[in-house]
Amino acid sequence: MTFDCSIELNNGVKIPQLGYGTALISENSDETVRAVSTAIEQGYRHFDTASIYYNEREVGRAVRECGLPRSELFVTTKLWTTDMRAGREYDAFQESLERLGLDYVDLYLIHWPVRGRYQQSWEVLERILQEGLARAIGVSNFNPHHIDDLIAMGGTVPAVNQYQLHPQMSCPTLRSYCRIHGVQIEACQPLGQGLYVNDPVLKEIGLKYAKSAVQVVLRWELQHGVVTLPKSSRPDRIRENRDLFDFELSSEDMAVIDYMNINRSITPDADPETFTF
Repeated sequence: MTFDCSIELNNGVKIPQLGYGTALISENSDETVRAVSTAIEQGYRHFDTASIYYNEREVGRAVRECGLPRSELFVTTKLWTTDMRAGREYDAFQESLERLGLDYVDLYLIHWPVRGRYQQSWEVLERILQEGLARAIGVSNFNPHHIDDLIAMGGTVPAVNQYQLHPQMSCPTLRSYCRIHGVQIEACQPLGQGLYVNDPVLKEIGLKYAKSAVQVVLRWELQHGVVTLPKSSRPDRIRENRDLFDFELSSEDMAVIDYMNINRSITPDADPETFTF
């Protein structure tokens, strides 16, 4: 079983709108391989990892051993801050590629906007793109003024900005900015680390569609044109998170969920303006 839901990025590359996040998915490498393999079996074709997640080897193994053509799978990884500060962006990318065991990635992101460094790092990502080692490049946790700095360089406009996004932090201003500039928003932590499982408003909405509160949240993100990256190592949850394409939220229900926004970050210490890791 698979599902066809993709969005065209600003360079023409198509990205599956529903992906599978792997941050902190498991401390056990075999369990991580099994979880990603289960997601592939359940129809997921988009997998998001990062060097700092310490699971690129496991994600790459599951991708390589699944039996599907590489062209049918979309793999993202990210450049970590310590490699940016050390000026070893290109070497770090090559190391990620080696751990993944792949010839290329579909999307490579700057994980955080390290002050005084992200412009130089972006030039390295442009080189990686030009060499065909990544099909698209983008950023993560960037605010509008960070993206303005990259656009002002006159080269490649980021294809993606991955950001914390969920009903209580729906980032309307950032989403509007990215839409205007042709930057696709991706939602990391789209379920607020379990914040919405028992939310009474979302559960009531879900009753109308015979869906869970979690499925309502993910469907809300899809209908806002967001690429969403739920994660779970449990097969039943992996299946639940993909069953989003047999219903559509009404405009009234979308507005109710929009109204939940209170700019609540579930990781308040991870401010792009002050992040120092």
